[in-house]
Amino acid sequence: MSSELAPFAKTGGLADVCGALSAYMHNTGHDMRVLVPRYSKIDTDGLDVVAVGELQNLSIRIGPWDIPYSIDAVTMPRTDLLVYLLRCPEMYNRAGLYTQDGDEHLRFLLLSRVAIELCQRMQFAPDVFHCNDWQTSLIPLYLRTIYAWDKLFANTRTALTIHNIGYQGVFSADILPDLDLGDDKAKLHQDDLNDGRINFLKTGLLYANVLTTVSPTYAREIQGPEYGAGLDGMLRNRAESVVGILNGVDYSEWNPATDSLIPHNYGPENLRGKTLCKKKLMAELGLAGGKEVPLIGIVSRLAGQKGFGLMEGVLPRLLAKENFSLAVLGSGELRYETFFGHLQDRFPGRVAFYRGFNNRLAHWIEAGSDMFLMPSLYEPCGLNQMYSLKYGTVPIVRETGGLADSVELVNPGTGKGTGVLFRDYNEDGLSWAIRTALLLYENKRLWRKIIRNGMSMEFSWERQGELYVELFRQLSNS
Repeated sequence: MSSELAPFAKTGGLADVCGALSAYMHNTGHDMRVLVPRYSKIDTDGLDVVAVGELQNLSIRIGPWDIPYSIDAVTMPRTDLLVYLLRCPEMYNRAGLYTQDGDEHLRFLLLSRVAIELCQRMQFAPDVFHCNDWQTSLIPLYLRTIYAWDKLFANTRTALTIHNIGYQGVFSADILPDLDLGDDKAKLHQDDLNDGRINFLKTGLLYANVLTTVSPTYAREIQGPEYGAGLDGMLRNRAESVVGILNGVDYSEWNPATDSLIPHNYGPENLRGKTLCKKKLMAELGLAGGKEVPLIGIVSRLAGQKGFGLMEGVLPRLLAKENFSLAVLGSGELRYETFFGHLQDRFPGRVAFYRGFNNRLAHWIEAGSDMFLMPSLYEPCGLNQMYSLKYGTVPIVRETGGLADSVELVNPGTGKGTGVLFRDYNEDGLSWAIRTALLLYENKRLWRKIIRNGMSMEFSWERQGELYVELFRQLSNS
């Protein structure tokens, strides 16, 4: 169960992971039931969405509310996996996937309750309920309380994946009647309740059988106060149940040898196509300097978490002193959009900023850049650094979360390593990392070795997905 699932409903990496993992498990023979809200934002053009006959015009009582809903189905592209869509216009016909509306809690209580009742209606006894983030974090508690009577779930276990612990689903305790817990309200976190709040993710941490995160380093980081967002104590208490599994990459979409969106395909043994991609990208963006000028790419949500606060101080100074160009694609906080707009005006022909998202340009930047900059304050997993490795674009990243798990610091003496990492989150650290990459770039023989090191790395779902399968197998046998 997830609030997002690519390619249907997406705001970030959660959708990509849930979509790819579901497809992998289905394609390897596992019996899956996948449920996601049918948001009005889902583009159904070209999709064969069908109403599931026996699952129409249903209703569920949640607190004092009788909520009507129906279930539709659609096949996930490139698979025959059937994805169930929870159709409830009252709840999901909104401007965005998430809202600040007063019934936000109800929108995802509905998703969680219907996920359980859908299994009941199908008489499907899952070995594991895989819950993702706060939106479905109450399912482990519900299986132990209001659905504990149903022997269908007698052997069912629960796994809760934390994609970003910064989002916890914290609501006023006024919503307590909507949880339908009765006397089982005693199972909620009592200190929170006494303080007038209910935290969905915290509740999931209490009752899920196993807790997973999207990288091994992030699993360790969130057990400390710096990255635990107030939940580190609970996670330390459950340390034996916390497992970090690095996200995988869909190489059917992100592979320079087969990518239909880039102007020239290439591989590790013939990098000429990458040089041509760089030339085309620079011409497209109006960047001068030719192939000898190193090009740093950025594709990102423009948010403080991603390290843009550091870039404000570092990039103007480096651009004034060093010879490199910068290609930026993204949108987000006005502060950073304004910063890159001014940077483009100050360094014409050297900085190009595309505000918004453009999937074709994202692929071009991965293929045509020499380096990819991702100096995150924290990064549960990250995917772009893994895309970059495959495209021979050397990552410059901070040593945190999934960045630390997927990028190895280059050793110029041995030629080992795949990128440049810096540890301390400050301007000196970022300046050192960029200057180090620019120095490495000058040694063409070493640079080609670093590129090929990165392109040989393997982060496919065929590898990462099997780690989930083994975890779920152990869980269902426990």
